[in-house]
Amino acid sequence: MIFAGIDEAGYGPLLGPLCVGCAVFALPAGTAADADPPCLWRALGAAVCRAPNDRRRRIAVEDSKKLKGAKDAAAHPLRHLERGVGAFASAVPGAPAEWTDAASLLAALGAGASAPPATGHADAPAPTDPWHASVLPLPVGNDAGSLRIAGAMLRATLAKAGIEAAELRVRAIDPREFNAQAARVANKATINFMAAAAHVDRVRRLAASRGAHAWIALDRQGGRTEYRAPLQSSFPDARIRILEESDAVQRYRLEFPAADGLPAHAATLSFEMGGEERHLPVALASMAAKFARELHMRRLNAYFARHVADLKPTAGYVQDGRRWLADVGGTANELGIAESALVRSI
Repeated sequence: MIFAGIDEAGYGPLLGPLCVGCAVFALPAGTAADADPPCLWRALGAAVCRAPNDRRRRIAVEDSKKLKGAKDAAAHPLRHLERGVGAFASAVPGAPAEWTDAASLLAALGAGASAPPATGHADAPAPTDPWHASVLPLPVGNDAGSLRIAGAMLRATLAKAGIEAAELRVRAIDPREFNAQAARVANKATINFMAAAAHVDRVRRLAASRGAHAWIALDRQGGRTEYRAPLQSSFPDARIRILEESDAVQRYRLEFPAADGLPAHAATLSFEMGGEERHLPVALASMAAKFARELHMRRLNAYFARHVADLKPTAGYVQDGRRWLADVGGTANELGIAESALVRSI
């Protein structure tokens, strides 16, 4: 089984990207394709936990909202997100053991590129706005030595459990691409769903190429309780069976014909309220999406701080985002930066 989780960060802000994360694990041979996936918190318990302050110094994997610290706290607010995302990103085959700058980590996550408008699995060209080139050294909230130790601990635990951290990716939809998509669709929930569907497409192709079944958990998309119609629109060639549609869970089996060099294959999609509490891959996807968005916002703030004296940084949410826009508006015009490069239209 290929077991994946998908979740987003930055759905509501006025500024900065909408980030949709996806964490993918290859489970050991013998895992039943038609069964619910195992609890990875338990399987990887020697290295991971839910609690942010674990006495054994294990890596906290939990909903990103529970792991980001307060701005005025003594410890760095991103320390847990950085530790978890960095460790799992370094566990992906072929990845370096550590990350020294934001650009390299974002590139490894696929988060330096905007999500394409359709469900295709190819990445779109990277955005060219100047703040994307801002240099942001890593780590920001930990010392490099402790992150190397955490990464080594995780890789050893994964190897012992026979579990592969196959991919950790984030689709970062910057405001330019967000606004382009908004001109074609009804609402931002559709944009979020399209990005999640692009992850689903990538995961089911990866599973099919390995002769495995894809089991994909997603947090509920904008409060929906029925997904067959949008899934059929995203995957017109798939036969879709409803496995469950209840208040808490909406589960579907997508059956794909042989195509594009892949054999006929199936994927199970499970939309669950509180999915980050039930499945480690969803929680990790939430963390990756949140950390990627934080890095993007830090680079945006750093760029404009070089041009606007005493500029207070913003997280991009509506009220403070409007204050920030008022502070940088004249300078942005002088620099030739259109409002559509900064502000989401919906």
